[in-house]
Amino acid sequence: MLQITSLLRVVSIKTLATNGSSFVRASTTCVPQNRTIHTALQSIRYDTSAPPPAPPILATPASVRHYAKGKDKKKDKKGAPAKVQINEEQLGNLIDLEGLRTQMEKSLAAMKDDYVKNLSLRSTTGSIETLRITYEGKDYQLQELGQVVRKNPKTLVVNLVSFPQTIPVVLQAIQRSGMNLNPQQDGTTLFIPVPKVTREHREGLAKNAKVLFIKCRDRIKDAQNQSIKKLKKQSNVSEDEAFQAQTQITAIADGFVKEAEKIMELKQSELLGDK
Repeated sequence: MLQITSLLRVVSIKTLATNGSSFVRASTTCVPQNRTIHTALQSIRYDTSAPPPAPPILATPASVRHYAKGKDKKKDKKGAPAKVQINEEQLGNLIDLEGLRTQMEKSLAAMKDDYVKNLSLRSTTGSIETLRITYEGKDYQLQELGQVVRKNPKTLVVNLVSFPQTIPVVLQAIQRSGMNLNPQQDGTTLFIPVPKVTREHREGLAKNAKVLFIKCRDRIKDAQNQSIKKLKKQSNVSEDEAFQAQTQITAIADGFVKEAEKIMELKQSELLGDK
């Protein structure tokens, strides 16, 4: 029994020795490979002297700036009338073109005459003498109805003893003359104080210049409208011809109105001392 036990121990030791030698041989075979890998990992992980790898360069698209397209800044001239070509021959066959122009020229000349006679910084005896008076449908100059004298540098006197019935219309004409006059009545005699040349007086004359311009403009427009009415009554004129003629008539009237407006502006500048 003892021998059998000893024999088993010997066999076990030999088996263990065999297995152990094979295990050792296997271990020694794998160690160099593990050491090489371990050493390589250490060189990568702890070698700080080597420069870090450069980051990858990514291609970026070029930046493009988009500018807003601005609108065309050309401003339309509002209120500027379109230029109309006047066909004298065609228009003359449809209306009395010469008579129309003459009527408008008279309105413009009358405004110029009113400016000269009535819109002066100092009201003179001559301006009062030539003042137009309308009585019973007829036009007169004030000197035809009464005697005008200068009593002193500050007062004008109008004696209407010969035509006392005209006193109401004479008073009204003087007040509306545009000379900033305020006559005072004493029987058949009118006393007219001559105002001082103050800033208020200048501004009053400038306003009257506009009043006279408006009257001239209205007369020109009346002539325009009368001519257009006569044109529309013609049965032998087509709609296209009537429209073209009406446009040309309006353009002619606008030209006279524009000229009158320029005269008014120059007169206002003169009265206000701007020039």
